[in-house]
Amino acid sequence: MDVSTELTALYRAEFPYVWNVLYRLGARGAEREDMAQEAFVAAFRQWPGFDRARPVKPWLFGICYRLVRDFKRRHQNRFEQKRLDANARAPGVSAEETVVLRERLALAALALEQLELDRRAVFVMHDIDGHSMPVIAEELGVPLNTAYSRLRLARRDFNAFVAAQRAKTGTTDE
Repeated sequence: MDVSTELTALYRAEFPYVWNVLYRLGARGAEREDMAQEAFVAAFRQWPGFDRARPVKPWLFGICYRLVRDFKRRHQNRFEQKRLDANARAPGVSAEETVVLRERLALAALALEQLELDRRAVFVMHDIDGHSMPVIAEELGVPLNTAYSRLRLARRDFNAFVAAQRAKTGTTDE
């Protein structure tokens, strides 16, 4: 398989993953569209040196993480705060279950937004995407113990935020 064919296959297979990762890391609207393209440009540039024995998703996550991190650094004085959209649709569930699901997704999205980007990246890679900590540490370029510390702190902050929001509204998890 030639490089052009490999890169086309990579783009087609992994674009949805990159799109979701950028969303989870806080990229929205036009900036997410631009970052998705930038992620693949970076991936295509790095492709010749990429070890094909390694999993591609954590590698792509690392690229996305660095793009979002750099974007946030360049735009840290912006006043607009964008929120995650929790209007997920679940086929085959009742209206009441859909409302409960949307409320939970909205709370989880809000809790994710409260996490520092470095912690959020580890949390998403591990607890949502299911990558191992050694892979996460390697892709994010941090020592393994730092990755574990970030995960612990992210979980603590995430759970504390959810608990505080539930206490404010008087809701509990069933």
